Amino acid sequence: MNKIHFQEKFEERHIGPSADETAAMLDALGVSTIDQLIEETVPPQIRATNELALPGALGEPAYLRRIKTVADKNKVFRSYIGQGYYDVVLPGVIQRNVFENPGWYTQYTPYQAEIAQGRLQALLNFQTMVIDLTAMEIANASLLDEATAAAEAMFMQYSVRKSKAANTYFVSQHAFPQTLDVLRTRALSYGIELRVGDLGEMPDTDSVFGVLVQYPTGTGTVSDYKTLVEQLHARDISVCAVADLLSLTLLAPPGEWGADVVVGSTQRFGVPMGFGGPHAAYFATKEAYKRNIPGRIIGVTVDSSGGYALRMALQTREQHIRRDKASSNICTAQALLAIMAGFYAAYHGPKGLRRIADRIHGLTVLLDRALQQLGYAQLNETYFDTLRVELGELAGPLQAEALNNEINFFYQDTAAGISIDETTTFDDIEAIVRIFAKFKGKTINDIDMAGIAATTSTAIPQVLQRTSDYLTHPVFNSYHSEHEMLRYIKSLEAKDLSLCHSMIPLGSCTMKLNGTTEMVPVTWPEFSKLHPFAPSDQTGGYMQIIAELDEWLSEITGFAKVSFQPNSGAQGEYAGLLVIRAYHESRGEFHRDVVLIPASAHGTNPASASMAGMKVVVVRCDERGNIDVADLRAKAEVHAENLSALMVTYPSTHGVFEEPIIEICDIIHQCGGQVYMDGANMNAQVGLTSPGLIGADVCHLNLHKTFCIPHGGGGPGMGPIGVAKHLVPFLPNHRVVDVSKQGINAVSAAPWGSASILLISHAYIAMMGAQGLTNATKYAILNANYIKTRLEKHYPILYAGANGRCAHELILDCRSFKAAGVDVGDIAKRLMDYGFHAPTVSFPVAGTLMVEPTESESKAELDRFCDAMIAIREEVAAIEQGRCDQANNLLKGAPHTIASVSADVWDKPYSRSQAAFPLPFVREHKFWPSIGRVNDSLGDRTLVCACPPISAYEEADV
Repeated sequence: MNKIHFQEKFEERHIGPSADETAAMLDALGVSTIDQLIEETVPPQIRATNELALPGALGEPAYLRRIKTVADKNKVFRSYIGQGYYDVVLPGVIQRNVFENPGWYTQYTPYQAEIAQGRLQALLNFQTMVIDLTAMEIANASLLDEATAAAEAMFMQYSVRKSKAANTYFVSQHAFPQTLDVLRTRALSYGIELRVGDLGEMPDTDSVFGVLVQYPTGTGTVSDYKTLVEQLHARDISVCAVADLLSLTLLAPPGEWGADVVVGSTQRFGVPMGFGGPHAAYFATKEAYKRNIPGRIIGVTVDSSGGYALRMALQTREQHIRRDKASSNICTAQALLAIMAGFYAAYHGPKGLRRIADRIHGLTVLLDRALQQLGYAQLNETYFDTLRVELGELAGPLQAEALNNEINFFYQDTAAGISIDETTTFDDIEAIVRIFAKFKGKTINDIDMAGIAATTSTAIPQVLQRTSDYLTHPVFNSYHSEHEMLRYIKSLEAKDLSLCHSMIPLGSCTMKLNGTTEMVPVTWPEFSKLHPFAPSDQTGGYMQIIAELDEWLSEITGFAKVSFQPNSGAQGEYAGLLVIRAYHESRGEFHRDVVLIPASAHGTNPASASMAGMKVVVVRCDERGNIDVADLRAKAEVHAENLSALMVTYPSTHGVFEEPIIEICDIIHQCGGQVYMDGANMNAQVGLTSPGLIGADVCHLNLHKTFCIPHGGGGPGMGPIGVAKHLVPFLPNHRVVDVSKQGINAVSAAPWGSASILLISHAYIAMMGAQGLTNATKYAILNANYIKTRLEKHYPILYAGANGRCAHELILDCRSFKAAGVDVGDIAKRLMDYGFHAPTVSFPVAGTLMVEPTESESKAELDRFCDAMIAIREEVAAIEQGRCDQANNLLKGAPHTIASVSADVWDKPYSRSQAAFPLPFVREHKFWPSIGRVNDSLGDRTLVCACPPISAYEEADV
């Protein structure tokens, strides 16, 4: 009978150590049970006494059966809604080999360039694609979504304005409504006066510093902005164009008519709608603004052999360096989706993209001519893919008939917007015409569809037609057969280390298992093909997923409600602070604008506070890395009248459960402030304690960390915020889908952020259950303390808790190696020779390595990592003792490539075997870095952020 009722637990597949391994690890730590370790690690005053109230854990087959019934509640109608979201054809070769491939979706942000050349090249392709299509000079490697990219552009224009007195940003009333919403949010934070109106009525004053136009407009019109831009430039006013990237294969690109910055979405380049995301935004501008451009830029440099190499350029601009002085708080980008878009462009090439755009435009013209024959007034004289049809009193009946035929249009006042996309067919156009014909007492047979199609012309004026070439680089003209594209994708994948190869032990980044079953539903059409603005009665499946996740995450965090709109952890920080500000303002306390932030905090904390219009006051940490409670109390009392919030990470960024955390929260509350908890380290809390229990008022959750959404080479991510009951009314609103009446304006383009990847976290929680989630936290702490025990004889461990235990991460102090000429970066590069990605380098303390193993790693993998770190320590000792040269040694020569090790000449003072196969396990499964150490300084001095011309490769071979 027991055998009949047995069901395999997903928990046993997710958690790495076996029962025997667990016993051995506990023995090494000197404890008899894992619960004893938790008692020694988590302060008793914050420990949860009850198990999480969650549904029982489902097995993998059972979950897939259940989620299929939920998916069936979504009604996938033909959506011609547009507004920045379009159905697409995702090429199978990209879906199978990138989107569904852990070799791509489990990679980390490419900070370690030597083992990230594949994704760096794919992102450089993306940048090149954007530069070519927009006719701009420089582009970044993606942003979160179109609306937030527009907000970043506004701030860049504000930052570079010539007159510091100018404070007005003028936005065309025909921008997408979600973009207007996010601009209003960001403008309020910065104190910018946002004016929305007709471009012809823009005030003739010196107060305007920038203008934003949509191209084509939100209603579909293609306008000629060239004269306007010339007039604005004469007044020192910069111009941002929000442009449909696919349309730029047919339309004159903004760079040719003078735009200063061009932003938009690359969703149309093979990325499913997914009810709003994730989708990669793009940001392109002029070379002059390269140090103002937000986000990451991939640049060309050389490696130690002088060969072609790529790296993330201008890394000192990143928010974790500049903190509250940063130009943005961007942390997560949308790397995986940008990579897909770049491959889509390479697969189709310039001619293929042009064919797709021509076909879309041709079908739009066909529909326009047919509707005019029926007697309808089509309001867009010029357009690319969108018509606006005046319906008058027919608006209600026609909408009902369209819904009866499972068709969605975009309705505004008495007009219907109809946007044609890549998936639209001639039959689809006929189906639309039938609906409109019915209300004119006609049938499709009364319209000569074939005759109209045969005589279709363009609706784009000649002056606005593109004449310049684009995508001329060989990468966009070489891989148009599936076989060639497959090999190209695999050739890049082979250059990158991912979780497929070994653990990625990055502190605060939680690179845990992304279970295959968790990923499966994301590509189902019931989820992937749904438009984010579809009528609510078509979205029952998504609403159930979101409601259940809201309930589960509220239980896990101890909060009242969760908003899923923030698209990244940093955006969650920003949204949480705006919610706190709105709460204070609702009480008439508009003056509360001071945020206390510990010195150990991640750089996004002060950057987000600055973006939210707050003043940052730094709180000291003591010699053990903990918040200096006396300093906190003193500063809270000094700023009590204006105190808005404390931002605190728990466990601390130093990997410690700080004992006085409840006292810390009480101090802030006594001074009238709110407590914002950074959820980066939630993987050490789930099931053991919670932000609500501790006393926080808001906490963002990194779903791409604790709740298993993959990192995707630097994105996607999700940063939903949970809030206490008194803050619920202020959660983000959305002007297209009315989620709430009182909340703050939107912080991202889609109502529920990157909704499609919420499925992954939903699956993780449903299959783990309460006990599984709690055990995952316990094992995260066990694995970290096991590494601490093995390595503390070889490396100083910088911080620990009251009982000598760390939380889920630990910091190895490498600063003393400087005396031997060894930098922490040398250790990071040498780890590549052992087949590992480096831990977090020099954060939160310069000259250290922060290690987080996660619960997903087995003891065998932890031991391999520890063996590598111990061997490297012995290599350092050889230098310290004078047995190896300080300038020419294994660490300074790392990483060692197959080309260097197999070269005819070997002039190193150590053997090839020591270089490439330092431990026996490396021989069994060797991962070769594809290039030698990159030249960072050269890359920053001579920034090249597009694919070099073919001549550059020819010159390099000489």
